[in-house]
Amino acid sequence: MKNPVLILLAALGLAACSSNMPAGTAVLGDNPALGGGTFTSPGGLTVAVDARNIGGRTGICGVWAESINQSVMTRNSGPRILASGGVVLGGEAVAQGLGFLRNVDPATSYAGLEANCITTERAWRAGDEARELRIILPRQIVENQLDGDFGESGGILIWFRPGGPGAHPSDKKPWYHLDGTGVSGSLDQ
Repeated sequence: MKNPVLILLAALGLAACSSNMPAGTAVLGDNPALGGGTFTSPGGLTVAVDARNIGGRTGICGVWAESINQSVMTRNSGPRILASGGVVLGGEAVAQGLGFLRNVDPATSYAGLEANCITTERAWRAGDEARELRIILPRQIVENQLDGDFGESGGILIWFRPGGPGAHPSDKKPWYHLDGTGVSGSLDQ
């Protein structure tokens, strides 16, 4: 058995290397930066973040939402997508891994919502409040049920495609017909 003191010291050392430190909660401002994307099946994600001065460090506060009318194949994939995401302030990466964001219902506006916050290693600089804030979520495979290699098999392959807010409160996507029944056509005969 390994020495428990060494294991504890190693764990504390890894925690100290983390650039994202929890910093409580705050209310999002009037115009948070928005990002997100959609899946190649029904549904999508929206992320809303603000940058702010938290104790002289660059703080990131934010929320995320998942479509209510989302495919069962992608439901609950948000945390994995957020874990691969990041935030860029004025062209400089300031946060990697967005798993700290608070999960909320889709909304027409995310301004004024209570958000989870982190502080980063980056010092807050004069003018940061005016710098462009961008959310980066990479394109990725969310579900792979292919029977073989690409183009040589059948099955299901679902991608997350970044492209702006993808979870909306009305969320009536083209594939969503007859008041949510999933049936195409018309009730008028």
